[in-house]
Amino acid sequence: MEKVSPDRTRVGWIGTGVMGLSMCGHILAKGYAVTVHSRSRAKAAPLLDRGASWADSPRAVAEASDVVFTMVGFPSDVREVYLGPNGVLAGARRGSIAVDMTTTEPSLAAEIFEAAKARGVHTVDAPVSGGDIGAREARLSIMVGGEKEAISALAPLFETMGKTIVHQGGPGAGQHTKMCNQIALAGQMIGVCESLLYGHRAGLILETMLSSISGGAAGCWALSNLAPRILRRDFDPGFFVDHFVKDMGIALDEARRMRLALPGLALVQQMYVALQAEGGGKHGTQALALVLERMNDTKIGG
Repeated sequence: MEKVSPDRTRVGWIGTGVMGLSMCGHILAKGYAVTVHSRSRAKAAPLLDRGASWADSPRAVAEASDVVFTMVGFPSDVREVYLGPNGVLAGARRGSIAVDMTTTEPSLAAEIFEAAKARGVHTVDAPVSGGDIGAREARLSIMVGGEKEAISALAPLFETMGKTIVHQGGPGAGQHTKMCNQIALAGQMIGVCESLLYGHRAGLILETMLSSISGGAAGCWALSNLAPRILRRDFDPGFFVDHFVKDMGIALDEARRMRLALPGLALVQQMYVALQAEGGGKHGTQALALVLERMNDTKIGG
């Protein structure tokens, strides 16, 4: 299987939200012919203005493309986009490749792989980490599951979007790896928010405190990127609370299937569910601080 190239590979992109818009934009900037579809055409407007073509359905995207990327919201969306009557597999030609970059269920990735294989279509699961900043700056971590030949062919496209691209194993392995990422991030998020609360109550200048601990053993992506947003009271989404709750739910379901107890993850997930109940589902994940603030009758930064 030949590597993709702008002069011979037509690319399709489905889902132009917070992450997908930037990711697809990097591919367009490399000179690939791109066909896009999103539930809201308005969200795809910046790509259309730059020369992308519009398609009215996932099926139409697949019919016009050699490689199709999907970056949608929830497992139900992934199922419909791939397996529905107007889905990718209904329009994909033999030998084409479909890449789901949504964080979804490992079992669904394997199901789609088998359905695609029966049609002579290759599928790859490739969820990402790095948030809106990583998407904009093309330095995402991409966790890849699927057949080595297809993944090798896709390398130039992955390299337009990310800096850390690792083949984790067979179908679903990328999604399992993303679950590991989300479990670790859940722990980071509660640690970051509690650290800020403690520092605030202790009377520290929080920016000064962060300048010390960010470069030590406590250093992590969330501390460097999301703690400053909390101090600015910036709860805009780099990654939606609704989507993080979905991801943690998948991880907990998989843990139960594997007979694993993950009490830390269960606690953080319940706190985010409380944030959803208060209307915070469309905030970024750093809004966990709001729940902890209310529990402690205090306010960080501002």
